[in-house]
Amino acid sequence: MPEHNFPPPPTATIADNELLEGDEVLVIVDDFPDIVGLLREFLEQRGFPSVTAGSAGELRQHLSTRNVALILLDIGLPDADGMQLLPELKKSRPDLAVIMLTAVTDLQTALVCLRYGADDYLTKPVHFADLLTTLRKVLEKRRLTIRNRHYQRQIEQANFRIQLAHQLAMKMNTAYLSMVELDEILNAILIGITAEEGLQFNRAFLALFDEAGATLEGRLAIGPGNREEGGRIWLDMVGQGMRLDDLLAKVEGSPGQADSEVNRIVHALRVDAADEEHLLVRAVRDRRSINGVNGRCDCSVPLELLGLLQEDSFVVVPLYSPSRALGVIIADHFVTREPILDERVRALESFASQASLAIDHCRLYMAMQGKIKELEEVTRVLETNKNLLIEAERYSAVGHMAAQLAHSIRNPITAIGGTARLLARKTDNRDWLQFLEMMTREAEKIEKILEDLFSFVDRVKPVCRRMGLGPLIHKCLLLHFRSMEEKGIRRMLRLPETDPEVEIDPELIQQALVHLTRNSIEAMPEGGELMVEVLAEEKEVRIVISDTGGGSTTADLLHATDPFFTTKQVGTGVGLTMVKRIIEDHGGSLNLKNRAEGGVRATIVLPRAG
Repeated sequence: MPEHNFPPPPTATIADNELLEGDEVLVIVDDFPDIVGLLREFLEQRGFPSVTAGSAGELRQHLSTRNVALILLDIGLPDADGMQLLPELKKSRPDLAVIMLTAVTDLQTALVCLRYGADDYLTKPVHFADLLTTLRKVLEKRRLTIRNRHYQRQIEQANFRIQLAHQLAMKMNTAYLSMVELDEILNAILIGITAEEGLQFNRAFLALFDEAGATLEGRLAIGPGNREEGGRIWLDMVGQGMRLDDLLAKVEGSPGQADSEVNRIVHALRVDAADEEHLLVRAVRDRRSINGVNGRCDCSVPLELLGLLQEDSFVVVPLYSPSRALGVIIADHFVTREPILDERVRALESFASQASLAIDHCRLYMAMQGKIKELEEVTRVLETNKNLLIEAERYSAVGHMAAQLAHSIRNPITAIGGTARLLARKTDNRDWLQFLEMMTREAEKIEKILEDLFSFVDRVKPVCRRMGLGPLIHKCLLLHFRSMEEKGIRRMLRLPETDPEVEIDPELIQQALVHLTRNSIEAMPEGGELMVEVLAEEKEVRIVISDTGGGSTTADLLHATDPFFTTKQVGTGVGLTMVKRIIEDHGGSLNLKNRAEGGVRATIVLPRAG
């Protein structure tokens, strides 16, 4: 076909190559080859990929094999009436743009085309300038319609998450406030995940780290053990018309059915925390949800987990507090087999954040109750024993002070800190958030001081058992993971190939390791490097904790383990005293020295198990 000189394109705000996306094309439908050839040449020169069709049958073939954005459709076709074909096209492809081509200049015909769904029409012979103007107008309208629909969908999803999170938060906060037992709170969390008024997952599994942080253990689950049981459960709940409030009201005093099939599944779940490549451990470590869709096709999903759940489509959401990793939630659509949508995952993440706070607060409350009982017992003993040595009398005075602080400060500080956290979650005002965060931090400082005083007074005789040091050190570093990440501190861990065994009380040694590690981290506010090294010798094991901070004076290091000596603005001065006492109670020693290259090196020496 000879070349033609077409009119230049009109000036526009959107380039022609932006009106079509990806592999989209135009289809020119007319039974006159010369016409379609000329139109195609014109559109191709203007950057609009085009194909031609001489009949309705050819058009349908293009629609089945091509990504068609717009059709130039002639009314008169050899095998169909273009006007009758138009409704069919718009019904099957709502986003398809159609410009009718007609030799009839009758206004009534044009109106009928528009009523049947045409975006515009042109009369033959088509003028190229009119064609280009009309084409651009229709494609731009189509582009804006598709984008607006996308934005509307995003807004609807965001509104859904906000409303769901708000409604669920109101109900769950009320439930949490009425419960003090951990199992009751865990059961309430699982109900919130699976209830019709909640997140509507079919099953929910909850796994928590043990006290040592060495193992992730399945704790509680809700849902059917098989799909037949699941169908009956959901029908019964619908028939009874049970609401979320009714389900939560039954939680207190009856924390789930421990012997149910789904709980037998979760109780078989045990993962070593040191296995950092495991899906569940990785989710907690990275503080990132993992949507395990098509898990059997993903080599990163452990086969034993798939076999345990009998489901390859699930989501894993981490549970963590500001100071430590707590565990994970696993949820799926075991019965309905629905896909797990992103908005549901994000809603579950928001809910998991609230659940983490509830779990952490419950544990802290229980720990505080235990400490209070211990302090009351210590106080009683100190008051009845009047022939103590001078050092014991000093500890007695501290015990009295600690008891008074516990009774006088504990409740107000807990109320202040809790209220500040609650208000922080309920406001978006940056200025108020700064003040509330400051209140929370200061309340935590006071709680830490009380904790140090309690630990100093309550001298516990070690209950030793034979074990390796590796799990304790891993847990210690895991507990400090967030603070190191925030300060930009790199960690280096050197362990011998064979973990040397020692006779220790793991809780006490962990307490000492956590304190020494925290001191090193606090010494590097601007970042640095924390190194933990274990050296196994014939008769002893050395744990060396080094930092790259500013170091300390020789005099300060000499008195660092003296009771009530401190160089910190806030602190009791009993932390290192307590650490030294713990190590010596195990028959070991503690040494603090400045490093030649900067920073402090703390060396713990413990007897090796024979």
